[in-house]
Amino acid sequence: MSQAYRPGQSAPRSGQYEQVGPRGGRTGAERTVTRGEPLPPTPKPGMGYLLVDPTKHGRSR
Repeated sequence: MSQAYRPGQSAPRSGQYEQVGPRGGRTGAERTVTRGEPLPPTPKPGMGYLLVDPTKHGRSR
């Protein structure tokens, strides 16, 4: 499984992040986040995010 990111952590890449449960269970709920922006809060404690669809074309920093 890929690395799970915590809410409030800066997004390492722009793209679609899926919310995952505390044990890694996928929820199907996705959020679009831009690189460097904080990941949004999750509906329940202990949840995190997985990068499921990185942006393919974007400006590089």
